[in-house]
Amino acid sequence: MTHIAICDDEIKVCGELEQTLIEILDKQNIKYEIDVFFSGKELKHKMEAGYHFDLIFLDIEFANEEISGIDVGHFIRTIHQNYLTSIVFISWEKKYALQLFDIQPLNFLVKPLKYDKLEKVITNFMKLSGLWSGVFTYKIGPDSFKVPAKNIVYLENHKRKVILHLSDGRKESFYGSLKDIYETQLQKLDFLFIHASYVVNYDYITALMFNQVFLIDREAPLPISKHRTVEVRENYYKIMKRRTE
Repeated sequence: MTHIAICDDEIKVCGELEQTLIEILDKQNIKYEIDVFFSGKELKHKMEAGYHFDLIFLDIEFANEEISGIDVGHFIRTIHQNYLTSIVFISWEKKYALQLFDIQPLNFLVKPLKYDKLEKVITNFMKLSGLWSGVFTYKIGPDSFKVPAKNIVYLENHKRKVILHLSDGRKESFYGSLKDIYETQLQKLDFLFIHASYVVNYDYITALMFNQVFLIDREAPLPISKHRTVEVRENYYKIMKRRTE
């Protein structure tokens, strides 16, 4: 369970942020609880009472308070000695960015808050915190199985079956649609749909050519469909850019 706090004195901002987070968390199948606070003092008192949050979206300025979001951040880090909670500061102003260095925030977002930026924050938080490592699920008959996505090199469509090629050399096969698997599970885990018969894990790609990809520990390349060449390259470089930002 991921415990999240939203702390902002603007009711509209809190409501919109909460709704957006619910959509993102539900889409990523993350179990969560969200608490909303309309002042820094409320949040501070809650944490003083021993309540722990994994992630806090914290406004910097509160109109009717002497205590600021930065003060709350310093309380969490220095007085409370809490370096586990991830803090995302939010504000209408960009000028505060340099004042946040000592608090070590996960991110700083400028209002109005955008869906894609919030989704990226959640994804980075889950990866960095270790609360979400990316798990692929599949069924063989009535039985369900799970495998860490990081252990999948690529998936192959063969005679109505999907074959998982795993990093330890093992193979698992089951009935399913490669397209459905990619769209519902693997696209968000940085896999590339390169061909009607192949979905590959970005982490195992050693070279991306015009019409084929080379993978770690596999001599023969896998083909890229002609009609997918542009899409594959665009998605490949999007993942690369996101990971290096």
